[in-house]
Amino acid sequence: MGEFVEALLLEARRQADQHEMQLETVYLGGGTPTALSETHLQRLLSGLHDVVDLSGVKEFTCEVNPRTVTASKTAMMKAHGIDRISLGIQAWDDATLATLGRDHAPADAEETYHLLRGTGFRSVNVDLMFAIPGQSLAVWEKTVQHTIQLKPDHISAYNLNYEEDTEFFLRLRRGQYREDENRDADFFELTIDQLEAAGYEHYEISNYARPGFRSLHNESYWLGEDYLGLGPGAFSTIAGHRWQNVPDTLRYLAQMQAGEDPAVPGEHLTPAQRRTERFGLELRTERGLPLSLVREAEQRMVQIFQQEKLLTVEAGMIRLTRLGKPLVDSVAVALLGED
Repeated sequence: MGEFVEALLLEARRQADQHEMQLETVYLGGGTPTALSETHLQRLLSGLHDVVDLSGVKEFTCEVNPRTVTASKTAMMKAHGIDRISLGIQAWDDATLATLGRDHAPADAEETYHLLRGTGFRSVNVDLMFAIPGQSLAVWEKTVQHTIQLKPDHISAYNLNYEEDTEFFLRLRRGQYREDENRDADFFELTIDQLEAAGYEHYEISNYARPGFRSLHNESYWLGEDYLGLGPGAFSTIAGHRWQNVPDTLRYLAQMQAGEDPAVPGEHLTPAQRRTERFGLELRTERGLPLSLVREAEQRMVQIFQQEKLLTVEAGMIRLTRLGKPLVDSVAVALLGED
């Protein structure tokens, strides 16, 4: 772990030397930073301040797992400028957590939540997941209601996706699990109803926030802004060039220690690729997608979707309606045309 932290800091220094970076957000995650020991976490956080200019950062987020955080770690994180926490709870019942393979109990998660609140972070997000095999709509409603009672600043509620090379996908292929879009829609609708009634803004398909607590970091992805990723497997996109670091931790360490670039060959995004990404991301947001991006040949689809009450057009922006949100991917493909 010590070598891993030093490799991250070395990559951060190299990137800072290569790019004129004016960082607005920082996000530690895509893993579990709090799995680091206090010594290694201290070295990572202090090292980042040494090698990267963080003076302009408006939001500094760290992902937290209920089983790997302590009072001293939270105090350390706050002291180093972390002001937003994303807590991976996923569920408030033992059965769903067991299905997901999570190693914490509901009581652990609640204790951690109160610890984070007591530390005084500016914003705390709670990650939840629905449409889990064996999870009933009633159980999900209890999860949402319990989360509302805790009053987090931000809530992310994701539909379980069956990604290849995962145990869930293998079980789906074997017939142990099944996908049901109608059931998923019921979970999604209930989530919107409950969270909006509690005062949360539904500002992106899977994200809800109290006024003033939207995730600046995630919004930058949805709006196609540049970002730099550090570590094995991390993606970056700067000035239209996208690359990924080698997705193997041992190879990443070896290349960093040998003074080699850990990035695999990247690509320059074409206008068509940029346009495709805008349709896939911006339609997910409350802000919506500029109507001007839709070609004349697809304007008829805009009219059809309006008639079907799947979207609205206001001030030159296409926005999905309540009916259209569960169909965001299909709507995006239809409006995109041949790209």
